Amino acid sequence: RQFSEKDKDYFVYQARQNYLRQQMTVYGELDATKLREQEALAKLDAVTLREQQTALREQQALEEIERLKALLAEKKS
Repeated sequence: RQFSEKDKDYFVYQARQNYLRQQMTVYGELDATKLREQEALAKLDAVTLREQQTALREQQALEEIERLKALLAEKKS
């Protein structure tokens, strides 16, 4: 009976250790997934910012073209 209790305690201990290892693996995978998600969002933010900056430069260039056209029209008049 005493040997059986030791075996039972050992198996309970092993089951607990296996459970903890599995949980650590799950948490590690979750952390890695969150990190990849954050990296992807940061890249998306950077692309969005570059697109906004490009659109602003394009708008400014168009405004400058219109200003120069107006100046030329004034000189021709």
